[in-house]
Amino acid sequence: MTDASEEAKQIEKLYEFGERLNEAKDKSQNVKDYEGIIDATKTSLKAKQLAAQLIPRFFKFFPNLSSRALNAHFDLIEEEDLAVRVQAIRGLPLFCKDTKEYISKIVDILGQLLTAEENVERDAVHKALMSVLRQDVKESLTALFKHIWNVEDPSQDDTIRDKVLCFIRDKVFPLKAELLRPQEEMERHITDLIKKSLGDVTGAEFRMFMDFLKSLSIFGERAPPECMKELIGIIEGQADLDAQFDVSDADHIDRLISCLFMALPFFVRGASGSKFLNYLNKHIIPVFDKLPEERKLDLLKALAEISPYTTPQDSRQILPSIVQLLKKYMPRRKTGEETNFTYVECFLFSFHHLAHKAPNATNSLCGYKIVTGQPSDRLGEDFSEYYKDFTERTWKRKRLPVV
Repeated sequence: MTDASEEAKQIEKLYEFGERLNEAKDKSQNVKDYEGIIDATKTSLKAKQLAAQLIPRFFKFFPNLSSRALNAHFDLIEEEDLAVRVQAIRGLPLFCKDTKEYISKIVDILGQLLTAEENVERDAVHKALMSVLRQDVKESLTALFKHIWNVEDPSQDDTIRDKVLCFIRDKVFPLKAELLRPQEEMERHITDLIKKSLGDVTGAEFRMFMDFLKSLSIFGERAPPECMKELIGIIEGQADLDAQFDVSDADHIDRLISCLFMALPFFVRGASGSKFLNYLNKHIIPVFDKLPEERKLDLLKALAEISPYTTPQDSRQILPSIVQLLKKYMPRRKTGEETNFTYVECFLFSFHHLAHKAPNATNSLCGYKIVTGQPSDRLGEDFSEYYKDFTERTWKRKRLPVV
């Protein structure tokens, strides 16, 4: 342990190095002084604190000593003494103020330091990160997001990833108007970073990212159709609509239903729901009875809410499946089972809107003749039995007492 007199000499020497460097017109000539500051990182605690201030302050003038200076400063960040660590963290943004090539490295280190347990240390990390972000938001965000998608050792990096996500959510997203400049370029950049991060996210993380993307001006009310298509594509990817459906995969069912509701605002704005509807028609509706009971109603509600915004072509394709399910849950004769009126309500709501979009499909499905002037009206064919069957089912439900 360094005694007080020795420590005082070290501090005095450091002040001399700093004063000479401050006064020098060509600071790069004072190599010995800067080397003396670097060497002080191996001395007393007070000297280390002062060295943590001086090393980054004069860093840009000694490129030949950059590696040695950085390594010495990084050692201070790992010191046991809290005051030394905090001072070293506070100095990190200065390394890249005039030497932009170090931004990625500094942000990477600060990202790892977000796991700090001491409040004062964590606060210093937050402030240092915000300082670097304001210096070069594009490079900083890129380096920060690498902690989300580059998890080589999950056991070691999961905590860092979670802390980085929290920092982005709590500190970066709320300041998007200030940080994302120029607006269109930076909104596009952070969108690309988010898209790259979606390979392995939880449902809550995905919703967080989608809520943020929806708040960007490039996806605002005046956004062109291709932007809506991009957002729907992101949601479709999360719903995994290219995968073969396994009715026993509860996680996929949950994601699918969650994504359906998440996509609804974009369907309202004119985005296509064809891929979702085709997947429902091909994979989900045929095994509807095998779905978990607690998720059936959620699925039907999602389908009902989407139905007003379907295209005629999509409506025509899925309508036969809806009619078949509707008949199943509205039997013509009493079966001894109670009618699930909530299911029936969802089916009828969907049927109404889908049939409105594809009126010439109803004659052959349930005998309702709607003249559109197209051959598909099939007006010359007799579907009266279909009509009788369908109206009996619906009429019996109307006559049931409301409890």
